[in-house]
Amino acid sequence: MRKLFEIGGVVATAVLVIFGVVAIVMGVNGRNTVQDSLKLEQIVGTPDMTATAIAAEAQKAGLPASITLPTTDIAGKPIDSGARAHAFASYMRIHALEATGGLPYSQLPRFATADGKGTNDPTKALTGKTGQPVDNPIRQVWVTETALSTALNASFLAENVALFGIVVGVALLLTGIGFGVLLIGGVLRGREHGIELFGKRTPKNAGTRGALPVA
Repeated sequence: MRKLFEIGGVVATAVLVIFGVVAIVMGVNGRNTVQDSLKLEQIVGTPDMTATAIAAEAQKAGLPASITLPTTDIAGKPIDSGARAHAFASYMRIHALEATGGLPYSQLPRFATADGKGTNDPTKALTGKTGQPVDNPIRQVWVTETALSTALNASFLAENVALFGIVVGVALLLTGIGFGVLLIGGVLRGREHGIELFGKRTPKNAGTRGALPVA
């Protein structure tokens, strides 16, 4: 039974070490893939992508103070990591709010009007050549912003998942190594204990048999 436990311990140690190494390799590959994909897009932060510059622009555009402004400085920096991609998406949202008067997509009027304010009443909207109401072109700003920011935030999420995989892999690897050390220590201790019990034993009758009679 003891031999069976030792074999099971060896198998468990090997599985933990292998899974740890695989998780680390997959995490590193995933992180590299995210960063390489971002580099291919050649995105660079615009000059206003600093905390002070975006705050000044938001105030000038009349955005409400309740809007959370980004604080990461990425002006002139390449967007080559998940963290920078997330920051770039945050600045894009502020730019979209500035372009739409502080209104999100859900609050923008559906149709265009002559005064540029828009309306949800098709009878008051501008009509095209077909006589149908014209869609509000400002809504397209949010459509574009949402598509791009979603892709950037997905890169941020993917990189964090890859980093989590690396952390899990390191934890599994260290657990496997520690388990192996304990296993080896237990086996050696068991053998030393066995030597103490059996290595110095002598037969009970050794040297006690009487001398043979001499004729």
